[in-house]
Amino acid sequence: MSSFQQSPGVETVEKDAAAVTTGASSTVGGHVGVFKWGPVMTPMLISNEDEIVNVFGKPDDLTFKSFFAASNFLAYTSACWLVRAQTGNTNAVSSGTSLLIGNVDVYEEAFSAGQAAVGPFAARYPGTMGNSLLISMADAATFPTWDYRGQFQSAPGSSDFALSKNSTNDEVHIIIVDAGGLFSGTPGSVLEKFSFVSKAVDAISFEGLSNYYANVLRNQSSFAYWMDHPTGVTNWGTPAANKVFSPLQDTIATGYDFTYVLTGGTDDNVPSDGELQLGWDLFKNVEMFDVSLFFVGSVTTALAKYVADNVADTRLDAVVFSTAVTPTGGPIYGNSSTKLADAATYKTAMGNSTYVVHDQTFKYMYDKYNDKYRWVALNSDTAGLAAKVDSTHDTWFSPAGYTKGQIKGAIKLSWNPSKPERDELYKLAINSVVSFKGDGTMLFGDKTGTLKPSAFDRINVRRLFLVLEKSISRSAKYQLFEQNDAITRLSFVASVEPFLRDVQGRRGIDEFKVICDESNNTKQVRAANEFRGTVLIRPIYSINFIKLTFTAVGPNVSFEIAAGV
Repeated sequence: MSSFQQSPGVETVEKDAAAVTTGASSTVGGHVGVFKWGPVMTPMLISNEDEIVNVFGKPDDLTFKSFFAASNFLAYTSACWLVRAQTGNTNAVSSGTSLLIGNVDVYEEAFSAGQAAVGPFAARYPGTMGNSLLISMADAATFPTWDYRGQFQSAPGSSDFALSKNSTNDEVHIIIVDAGGLFSGTPGSVLEKFSFVSKAVDAISFEGLSNYYANVLRNQSSFAYWMDHPTGVTNWGTPAANKVFSPLQDTIATGYDFTYVLTGGTDDNVPSDGELQLGWDLFKNVEMFDVSLFFVGSVTTALAKYVADNVADTRLDAVVFSTAVTPTGGPIYGNSSTKLADAATYKTAMGNSTYVVHDQTFKYMYDKYNDKYRWVALNSDTAGLAAKVDSTHDTWFSPAGYTKGQIKGAIKLSWNPSKPERDELYKLAINSVVSFKGDGTMLFGDKTGTLKPSAFDRINVRRLFLVLEKSISRSAKYQLFEQNDAITRLSFVASVEPFLRDVQGRRGIDEFKVICDESNNTKQVRAANEFRGTVLIRPIYSINFIKLTFTAVGPNVSFEIAAGV
C-alpha cells in the first residue's frame, strides 16, 4: 500500500509499539565429556539422568566422571547441553574394518550413498556397545523361514506406492536386536522394528515421508545406519517405476546370510585435553547455545583454564564452575599445608576471572549402575545449586549456605576444611564445600574467581549482571535499523525500565537509572550510525559475615545507653 493515498479513503495500519524486555534464561548447563554411546561432537539437550542413560549409555570405570558430572547437575535442575568428545572410538559394522561415524552430519557427508565397504549396516554411534547389536531383514522370499517372523503381523510384499508405479516386491521388514544385552540388560531383547519399508529410493509412506529403508533407518533408528544393499540384490535403491524388485535369496540355497551381528566397535574413553577442548569449542557459539552454567567435571587444571579463557571469557554471558585439584588432576589429599599448597598452585594457574567459580573438593558418592563408590568433582553440584536457586529464589540470590547450598548425595568429602583452612581458601577466591555435623554438606562461600575487590567478586552479583546484560541486549537488537531519534530512544527506555523495576521488586537491584537521550546519543554518535544506552545498576549484596554483639545490661542502665557501648 502506498505511503500517501491518492484519493479520499480510509487506510488502516497496524503497528506494534508495545516493546518489552523479557528475562533471559540462566539455568541451562553445559558440559563436555566421554561416554560409551551417543552422537559425537553434537550438543544434546538432556533433562534428567534417565535421558543420559538412553542417549549416552550407563557409566563405567572410564566414563563415570562425565556421567556423574552431568547427572549430579541435573539432580538440581532440568536442562543441560551435553557433548560427547571425539576420541579414538569406532563404530561396529556388518563386515570389514570398523570406521568412525560420529554423528549424522558425518554420515550424510561420507557414507549415506554407500561409500564404505562394511556390509549393509553400521552401529549408529562409536563404541563397543555397538558390538551388542544384531540386525536382520526379510522380504516376501525369506519371510516364511525367517527367525523373526513372529515379531511382525504379516509378510512383506508389494506396497501401494510400488503398485501405483507398476512395480512389485518392494517391501522388507527389519529388526534390531540387543544380542549382547548391553543396551537393555537382557540378551535377545528387541530394540527396534521397521515394518513394510521399501526397497525403492522414491517410496513415500501414507504420512508423506520417505519409506525407503535406508532413509527410514537414517531418520528413525536410534541404533543403526544403512551402509549398503545386501549381497545378491541388483535393483534396490532405484526408483519404483516398472520394476520387480529383486528378492533376498533363500539363505540355505545360496549361502547368503541376511542376519548381521555387528562387530569391530572400539572404545578409547581416555581423552586428551586437546580432544576435550574441541568439544568445548562448540560452546563458543553464543547464538546457537544459550548456556549460562558450564561445569568442567573432573579434569586437569589446564583444561579448566582453557574453558575459562576460551569459553566463559569469550562468551561473557556464562559462568564456568571448576574444582581445585592436585597437580595430577585428582582429589586433594594430604595434610593441611599440602592441601592449601595444591589449592594455591591451582589458583595461580587459573588466574583471575569473575566468570569462574571455584570449589575445593570431591564428593564420595554411590554408583548404582556398578554397585561401587566413586570420587566425583563437586563443580557440577555447585553449578546445580546456582541453577536451583533460579527456580526457588532468583538468579541474583547466592546459592551458598544452610538454606540454599545443600549438596546432594555426598557420603563424605575428600577435604572437609576447618575454619582456618576455609579462611585461607577464601583468600584464594576458592569456595569451600563443608560437612557440618547435623547440618549436612553445603557450599559455604559465594566468591567468583577474582582476587580484585569488586562488586563482581560474588556469584550473585555476577549472575545478576549476566541476566540483565543478556535480557537488555536482546531487547536492544530490535532497535537495529530504526531511526535514531527521540521516539526510538524513548521506546528503548520504556521497554527497559519496567524490567528493571521488576528485578528491583524481586530483591535484585537496590537502585537503577537508564539513560538514552541526546546526552549519550550526540550528533556525532548518530552520524556514525550508533545507538547508545547507559544502564546504571546498584546491586544488592549477599551476606558473607555476621557480627552479633551480646551485652549484659545492669539493673540501672537503660538499653539505649547500653546499645551505644
